[in-house]
Amino acid sequence: YLCFRFVKEMALICEILSKISLVDRPTAWGTLGTIRPFLNFEPETDAITLAEAIKAKGVDENTIVSILTNRTNTQRQQIVKVFNTLTQENLATVLQKALSGNLEKVILGLIKTPAQYDVQELKAAMAGFGTDEETLVEILATRNGRQLQEITSIYKQECMSEFEDDIKSDTGGDFCELLLTLAKGRREIDTGTIDYELISTDARALREAIMKSKSPDSKTWIHILTARSHKHLKRVFQKYEEFNSLTIEESINKRFKGDVQKGLLSLVQCIWDIPEYFANRICKGTKGIGASDKTLIRILISRCETDLLSIRTEFKKKCGKSLYSCIQSNTKGDYQSALLALCQGEDL
Repeated sequence: YLCFRFVKEMALICEILSKISLVDRPTAWGTLGTIRPFLNFEPETDAITLAEAIKAKGVDENTIVSILTNRTNTQRQQIVKVFNTLTQENLATVLQKALSGNLEKVILGLIKTPAQYDVQELKAAMAGFGTDEETLVEILATRNGRQLQEITSIYKQECMSEFEDDIKSDTGGDFCELLLTLAKGRREIDTGTIDYELISTDARALREAIMKSKSPDSKTWIHILTARSHKHLKRVFQKYEEFNSLTIEESINKRFKGDVQKGLLSLVQCIWDIPEYFANRICKGTKGIGASDKTLIRILISRCETDLLSIRTEFKKKCGKSLYSCIQSNTKGDYQSALLALCQGEDL
């Protein structure tokens, strides 16, 4: 009895702790995500329940949302495999027929692997007339080397073309070079060693590249900002300001123009603080929810297992209200329920 009571009390403590938002240090479970593995997970049970919900009169959207927003991506992939085997149907195809609108976008996004979802969003950003430059930078600047390599591989399989070729055909100039370099995923891993000489060398190189001619040497800037680790670059930015009496952002605004200016500014924001960058993206979009629903959906899906708790905290600082409240104010129905489930909690 005492053992059972202890286990029960520990489970309650874990549940309470899971609601606490910690921004500046890792949590006990090693993640600042809102979605964690579902206890007593049974993919067969979930697959059967989903099949019944899809076939229910009028479609039981609430059950579909409840299951797929409370499982990790790894668990959802198991559900997909079991569903396809048990029913001899493709879960994505069946859900696409059963759902519509933004709810469909959320649910279909959840059952893709992270790399498949990123590929879908990258392809959409380059499809049709015009290019969604902000989305291209968002994804390429916030994924690590392993993730970028997987994206490139999946892109070729699913799009029947090379990712780099599509970037070249859809963008140009220095902005294209920035995207291509980011896509290679060659950023150095932080070793914990502070190289003060290299910090000064990089800061001077950025300064010289921006001052020696009418047109700044963008290649030097792109190389340094995409090759060095984030911790190293934060120190470079501080040293740069000592040399120039201008912040790195002020220099970019002053000397660069167009898409490459916007791209470099976004990259610098990511280097300083990725959760703050995402909070700014959502805050900017939610001022006029509509076309920007895609940004809100993408960020919640892609960050719910990594740092959404941190993003929520930064969002409240930026917008003056919680992300949870913002979703409640700007969405409705089962679509709202799905986003709130990913967001998980109110920040008071």
